[in-house]
Amino acid sequence: MKKLLAMGALVAIASQSVMADSVSYTIDPHHCFPVFSVSHLGLSTQRGRFDDTTGHVTLDMAAHKGSVDLIINAQSLDMGFPQWNEHVGQGFFNNSKFTTITYHSDKLDFEGDKVVGADGTLTLLGVSKPLHVNVANFHCGDHPMAHKPVCAGDVTATVKRSDFGMMAYLPMIGDDVHIAVPVEAIQN
Repeated sequence: MKKLLAMGALVAIASQSVMADSVSYTIDPHHCFPVFSVSHLGLSTQRGRFDDTTGHVTLDMAAHKGSVDLIINAQSLDMGFPQWNEHVGQGFFNNSKFTTITYHSDKLDFEGDKVVGADGTLTLLGVSKPLHVNVANFHCGDHPMAHKPVCAGDVTATVKRSDFGMMAYLPMIGDDVHIAVPVEAIQN
């Protein structure tokens, strides 16, 4: 019985130390505006962004593990003027029905102490597909204004919109959509 209690105590201590190494961050919604770009009629590259994004990041730097949850309010689409917002919002994103776009990852890629990528799942138009994202400029430090620890980086990826059922105006409007998301996450 003493051995069983001792083993239970060791497991409890070990799990507490694992949990203590994992640090939770909240994505700063004032510095996270996902931007996308797509070919328009082969003439130019059109860009849009989403103005309302929330999420959480968990990092265990010692174990090189972590997770990311990003939630984009699809109705916060900003194409530059109201009529274009409505046309793209309804005609492409169907954002009255699919009000959120999400990305979830439990597998972060590290090079040394830097996150350089993540493998996760993007859900767009109710369709979930695996998506690898690249992370550049990753660093952690003290936020000069919030006076709290912060981790930040620039996330990029390319998706084929047709993979998610977004078929409007193909091929005149490009299938490849380039995504860039600046992320600043402040420790809880």
